[in-house]
Amino acid sequence: MRKAFFTLAFLFSVLCAKAEDGHSLWLRYNQDVRHVDITVNRDSRTINLAVEELQKGWKGMPVSLVVAKPNKKQKSKNGKVQQLSPDAFTIETVNKAKQEKHIKISSQTDAGILYGVFHLLRLQQTGKLPADMSWFKVSESPVYQHRILNHWDNLDGTVERGYAGHSIFWHDNEAEPTFTDDDAKLWAEYGRANASVGINGTVVNNVNASPKMLSKPYIDHVCKIADVLRPYGMKVYISINFSSPKELGGLPTSDPLNADVKKWWKKKADEIYKLIPDFGGFLVKANSEGLPGPQDFGRTHADGANMLADVLKPHGGIVMWRAFVYKSDDSDRAKQAYQEFMPLDGQFRDNVIIQIKNGPIDFQPREPFSPLFGALKKTQTMIEFQITQEYLGHSFQLCYLAPMWQECLMSDTYQKGEGTTIARVTDGKTYPQKYTAIAGVANVGRDTNWCGHIFAQSNWYAFGRLAWNCNLDSKDIAEEWIAQTFCTDKEFVQKVESIMMDSREAVVNYMMPLGLHHLFAWTHHYGPEPWCEIPGARADWLPSYYHKASEDGIGFDRSSKGTNAVSQYHEPLSTQFDNVSTCPDEYLLWFHHLPWDYKMQNGETLWSALCHKYDKGVKQVRNYQVVWDGLEKYVDTDRFKHVQSKLRRQAHDAVWWRDACLLYFQQYSKMPLPSDVERPVKDLDEYKQIKFRWSHHN
Repeated sequence: MRKAFFTLAFLFSVLCAKAEDGHSLWLRYNQDVRHVDITVNRDSRTINLAVEELQKGWKGMPVSLVVAKPNKKQKSKNGKVQQLSPDAFTIETVNKAKQEKHIKISSQTDAGILYGVFHLLRLQQTGKLPADMSWFKVSESPVYQHRILNHWDNLDGTVERGYAGHSIFWHDNEAEPTFTDDDAKLWAEYGRANASVGINGTVVNNVNASPKMLSKPYIDHVCKIADVLRPYGMKVYISINFSSPKELGGLPTSDPLNADVKKWWKKKADEIYKLIPDFGGFLVKANSEGLPGPQDFGRTHADGANMLADVLKPHGGIVMWRAFVYKSDDSDRAKQAYQEFMPLDGQFRDNVIIQIKNGPIDFQPREPFSPLFGALKKTQTMIEFQITQEYLGHSFQLCYLAPMWQECLMSDTYQKGEGTTIARVTDGKTYPQKYTAIAGVANVGRDTNWCGHIFAQSNWYAFGRLAWNCNLDSKDIAEEWIAQTFCTDKEFVQKVESIMMDSREAVVNYMMPLGLHHLFAWTHHYGPEPWCEIPGARADWLPSYYHKASEDGIGFDRSSKGTNAVSQYHEPLSTQFDNVSTCPDEYLLWFHHLPWDYKMQNGETLWSALCHKYDKGVKQVRNYQVVWDGLEKYVDTDRFKHVQSKLRRQAHDAVWWRDACLLYFQQYSKMPLPSDVERPVKDLDEYKQIKFRWSHHN
C-alpha cells in the first residue's frame, strides 16, 4: 500500500465572482486549504490522475483507492448472474473498528477508479453528499460499453459543422501532421473532461474521411494522441475512406471481396495495432452523399463491413458502420435507411455495430425516431446523436439538447411489445449484443471555452452522463452542470435550469414547429430559407422537398395514402402516426400534408397554430434575456456578458426565423396573421436578401 499526504491551497469563493473564461468547463474546484489523506493499492498513470483530482477538489475524510480483482460478478434483481462492467465502481464508507474511517473507491480497473473519483467529486460539488457519511455507499456501472465522441475534424485543421474554432487534433494546412507540447496539454485537458463524465472513446477525424488518414505520418500522429488519452481511459478510433486500397495503396480496386484488397486492409490493421495496441476500430461512412463504398462494386453494406470486421477481430477492434444512406431518386428519403439495411439483418459479423442517427432524416430539431431501431433484431445497433448544433443554431444559440436525446432514448419502438424503448434496444436488454455503444458528434474546438458558447458545454456534459446512464433525467443533468459550472445557489440553479429545459422546445417553435423540417439555408444550415432553390441541386437537399407548401396546404404525406413511411413502425405507432386525428401535433406535418384551414384539436386552424408556435418561440427566447439579466450577481463578469451577448443574438435571429417563415408560408395560405401575433418587421423580399456569411467568430 502507498500512502501520501497532500496540502492544497485554493481561494474559496461563495459565489462565482472571480473572472473566468470558461476553459475549466464544469471542473471548477473552489475551496480553502485542505489536507487530503489518500491511500492506493497500486501505481499507474491513471491512478495518479485519480489522486491528483482528489488533491484538487476533495474536502472530506481520507480516501483509499482499491483496484480489485477482475471478473467480479453481481446478481441482478431477477437473480441472474451478470458480468460486472470493467468500468463499474463502488464508493463506500469504511467504518470498521480496526481501521480509520475513510471513503473507499473500488473498481476492477484503473479507469473505473478514475470514474469513481470524479463521481465522488461531482456529488460534493453539487451538494448531493449526505451530511452523515458514516454509512454512505453508491455503486455505478455504465449502460454502454463504448461511449464515443465522433469528431468531424479535417486534416487541414478545419471542422465540418464545428462552431468552436479549429480542430484540437489537426493543424492548419499541414502537409504532414505536427505535434507540440501545447497540443499534448490540450489533449490531456480534453481527456480529463471526458473522463469526468465517463466518455471512453474518440474518433479523431471526419466521417467524410481522406484516404491520407491511413498513411504512416497520420497513423503516427494518432499514436501520439492515443498515448496522451490512454491514462484517462480513452481509446482512439479512425474514420476510414472505403476507397483507401486504391487511392492510398495503389491497387486497381477497393472491392471488399477482392483477395488483394483484404490483404491490404489486414496489413494496415496490423500496422495500426503495432503502434496502438488498444486501438478501438473504424468508423465508416460508405455509399452516402457521394462517398465510396461496397455498392460501387455490386457488394452490400454487409460485405464491406464484414471484410473490415475480419481484419480487426484478432486485435479486438470494432466496426461502426453508419446507416446514414440515401439515394437521389423519387423515393422518400426518410424510408431509405430502413429499406437498405432491413434485408441485411443478421448478415453482419459480431464486431460490427450499425450506427443509426436518432431520426430518419438528419439531426433535425425534432424528428420521430429512426424506424431501424424497432426493426433490426439480429444486428447490433448503436445510436448517434449530434452534440454540435448544426441545425439548432450553431454556437450562437442556447439549446440544451438532453431533453431531445432523452425523448429519443425513452421512445417506445414496440419491437417486443410495450416497453421496448430505444435505450433497451441499443443497450443489449432487448436482444443480446456482444458490443454496446453510443456516439455523439463532438462540439469541441480550439476556442478558449471549448464549445463556442458556455451553454453548449452542457451538451458535451449531458451526452457523457446519458452515455453512462441513459436513464438519467435531463433536468437532473442540467442541475448538475449548472451547479458545477456556475454555483449552487438555489435561486440561480432553478432559474437557469428552467431556461435550459425550455430551450430546445423554443428552438423548435421558432424554427420548425408541428413537424416541419429541413427549412434551412444552403450549405451552412444557419437561418431560414424555406424558399431555397439551387439550380441542379438534388431535390432532397432543398426545403421544398420537405415542406411541400402550396395553396392546397403544407406538410410531407408519409401516411398510408402517401409514401407509407408509417408502415416502417410497429403497431400501435403505425396506426397512430397514420391517423391525422391521433398523430401527435409535434409530428403532424412530418407525416401529413394538410390544408391551411385544417382544424387542430384545440379548435384553431393549422395556419393559426403555426403562427402561434412561431411567435411563442420568439417570446420564450426574449424571456431568457430577462431571466439571465436578473442573475448577474451570481456570475463572473466575463461569462455573464458572454451569455448575455449570445442571448441577444438568439432573440434577434428567432425573429428572423419567425417572420421569414410566416411571410413565406402566408403566400400560400392567403390567411391573415392572428391578431395576437407580432407583425413582421421586414418584407419577405428583404428577408430573402439576407445572406449569412459563416465564420465561427460571427
